[in-house]
Amino acid sequence: MDTDLESATRTELLRRAREQDVPGRSSMSKEQLLDHLRPSPADGDGPGDGTVRGDGRRPVYSRVEAFRLLAEARARGEMVLIPRMLTGNDRRVHVRETVREDHETRIATGDLEARDKFDKLAGSVFHFFRGTNLLFYRDLVGEDSRLPTVLALGDVHPGNFGVMPSSDNVPIFSVNDFDDAYYAPFTWDLKRGAVGFLLGAAEKGDLSRKKQLAVARRFVRGYIDGIASYAADGREQTQQLRLDNAPPLIADLISSTLETSRAEWLGDLLDETRRGFRTDDELVPVSSRREEFQGIVDRYVAENEVRVPERAGQMRVKDVAERRGAGTASLGLTRYYVLIAGMQDDGTDDLLLEFKRARRSALAGLVPPSGYEADEQGDRIRHAQRVHLVDGDVFYGSVDIEGQSFMVRERAPFRDDISLGSLSAGDWKEYAEICGRVLAHTHAMSDENGNVDYDVEPAILDAIGGRDLFVDDVLRFAEEAADRVRRDHEHFVADHELGAFQNVDVVYR
Repeated sequence: MDTDLESATRTELLRRAREQDVPGRSSMSKEQLLDHLRPSPADGDGPGDGTVRGDGRRPVYSRVEAFRLLAEARARGEMVLIPRMLTGNDRRVHVRETVREDHETRIATGDLEARDKFDKLAGSVFHFFRGTNLLFYRDLVGEDSRLPTVLALGDVHPGNFGVMPSSDNVPIFSVNDFDDAYYAPFTWDLKRGAVGFLLGAAEKGDLSRKKQLAVARRFVRGYIDGIASYAADGREQTQQLRLDNAPPLIADLISSTLETSRAEWLGDLLDETRRGFRTDDELVPVSSRREEFQGIVDRYVAENEVRVPERAGQMRVKDVAERRGAGTASLGLTRYYVLIAGMQDDGTDDLLLEFKRARRSALAGLVPPSGYEADEQGDRIRHAQRVHLVDGDVFYGSVDIEGQSFMVRERAPFRDDISLGSLSAGDWKEYAEICGRVLAHTHAMSDENGNVDYDVEPAILDAIGGRDLFVDDVLRFAEEAADRVRRDHEHFVADHELGAFQNVDVVYR
């Protein structure tokens, strides 16, 4: 490092870090900035995103290319060893290396929220499942290559369905997390969803093994029934679940989200003047960046061709804050809350946009080659939302900030998901069936708004064949996978207690 760098102010170090696209630079101390200006880290967090270095000199060990080749070989029908065949110590080391690789940037930068995430994953099998998507999909590498391709959600589990604003600013219920969306065999979503409902019903619902299987079965059956329905009537392009047409369980959820007014909801986020964000453990105002974010918002509106509604006025930025401690898989990735002035002067109808750091899909390089392309990071996430939802959030989009890709969406008082811990055994089965039908709707849109160039629904039904056998196949996979997640969690907890996730694996020669 040159001597000028050692004597530079933090402002000068930030300028140089911006030029080198050092991730997480805004929250670094002067000492951390100095350390990260020695190498030339690249944008991204997760395997294969760049050349982030673990010790300032050596490159991080990556198996991305090896898994890409493995996916291609398995898709060709070759008999190859895949990670889920590993047992004992070999499996424990695989879990450790995958988690380290998946969080390389967050570990290398000493991100405190990454440590919080690992603590959270250690405390819950269900959270571990939610937060280790790459580990799950490396077990599926190259699988089901002969089956129809859809724009898969990529992270299906009972917590990734919920209420959100439509383009008309009314609450709708659907899938609500597109971070890992990718073109993949339709069964990849079904398999992860079935495992998610097994683990969720066990931990959040405290249901017996028999009842867990009944819940997962309803999820898969709901999906099949949904696909059959859309194959028969083709109504997927107009389908929305709203308060007026939702099943009672979902209608009650939507009704509960409408009990809090926008003014009340904003009151919990803003200071007493209602001109800016409050300060606490979750929100850290960065009002000095207001002018910078005004330029970012203007660029985002133009690049995404956002049809700005009247309620958003001139899209004037009132304040900016860093949002901390949110999410499970994305915990530790940068988020900003941006307050947009509404039509009233008293701050009771302002809008809130969330800018969340986008990352590489966990499915990238693992799916069988299909020819259906997906853009990386924010553009890919924006594409998925526009394919999966009918008249969804008008503000959903993407934008680059300091060379990093961010997805954008509106936060709203009626953005919420169901309380899994409050569901009875009967509710769990009903909810699983509804989510299965919702997932079928998103897949059915793959050939309407997505890149799939053939009629998806009849192809999926034909591939399913005998329904009883197909359901049994998915459930047997899910049972084995759920037990594997529990064993993996034990490995993770043991390694976490030994400090395994404070460093990344680097290449020494």
